[in-house]
Amino acid sequence: MGFLKKFTNRLTVPDSTINLKFESYSVALGENLSGSLNVCAREDFDVTEVRCELQCVERARVIKQVYDAQLRRTLPREVEDSAVLFSARPVLTGATHMTNGEKRDFPLNINFPAGGRPTCQGIDRKVTWTIKGVVAVDNRPDIVTRTCEIQVIAPAAQPTVIKEKEILRQVVMIPCKYCSGLMEQTVTVCPNCGAKRTG
Repeated sequence: MGFLKKFTNRLTVPDSTINLKFESYSVALGENLSGSLNVCAREDFDVTEVRCELQCVERARVIKQVYDAQLRRTLPREVEDSAVLFSARPVLTGATHMTNGEKRDFPLNINFPAGGRPTCQGIDRKVTWTIKGVVAVDNRPDIVTRTCEIQVIAPAAQPTVIKEKEILRQVVMIPCKYCSGLMEQTVTVCPNCGAKRTG
């Protein structure tokens, strides 16, 4: 019976519930997505690591030359092409042990690269960001959350501040011949007494 249990364990996912929870399902490029991965175990099992898998995929309709066997030549056809623009697997914790009835929250704080592409959906092009949580288990299939789609927006434009150059000048003051008050050397009339400068 012990051998049969070990064999079935290699094929079955550990009995547990895992969920991803985020503070927001929207994030700007260059900012962090905060939340937690919640694990509730209903049996004992060893965990090799707890991680998230983040991916940005672009799908586009493109014209490609496709061989037509009936016509025996290549023809232009519209097909959907996809490319992974960004992929990351940030680790939330390393090896650990989960016991039956244990509930644990693993905090996450994942940075979305500033140079990435924002989410978009057009007539012929679509960019999506997805994330899922994974609890990797020793010698058994991994426990995986449902895949969540994150709305990624372009960063807000920073206001441009133009600093004016400060022009420093030296002002030479001279005494007035009539009232002895100081006045700038460049003026022609004394601001104190109104007398005309004579020298």
